[in-house]
Amino acid sequence: MSNEVLNAIRERRSVRSFSTRHVEDSLLDQILEAGTWAASAMNRQPAKIVCVTREEDRRQLSRMNAAVMGSDKDPYYGAPCIIIVLVDSASATGREDGSLVLGNMMLAAHSLGLGSCWINREREMFATDEGKALLKKWGIEDDLTGVGALALGYPAVPQAEGKPRKSDYIVKVE
Repeated sequence: MSNEVLNAIRERRSVRSFSTRHVEDSLLDQILEAGTWAASAMNRQPAKIVCVTREEDRRQLSRMNAAVMGSDKDPYYGAPCIIIVLVDSASATGREDGSLVLGNMMLAAHSLGLGSCWINREREMFATDEGKALLKKWGIEDDLTGVGALALGYPAVPQAEGKPRKSDYIVKVE
């Protein structure tokens, strides 16, 4: 592929091992802005993006997410930044719209030399009293539902090549 966007789509991989290096604010701001440009149904923009770099809050998020899984391992792989996407609970297309926000940010991160990994279970986490209290602590009192999160940072190891796509991935109806 010779197009920058198509190359980024093809080359991006999920990163599950991060260095402890801090993500520069200028890069983080570009990634977050990319999320704001995601398409949404009727341009309603129901998503809220929460960027968490404070270690205390990252540890709490990790513990909460691991509890949903029934695990004690860090579901965010030690990433120095966790980006959470929540959506208006009343939005009929919130999950879809929030998913596009996450996808935009993953591609932006890759294009800037950073790695990311989509993490699930934020819906369950922020439906709990602890999750709601955490949002309130952050000054967020809207009625929101978690869509997902990104573990974000500099990859600790080189990215592997992508696996071949399955042969029946595409069906053309002409």
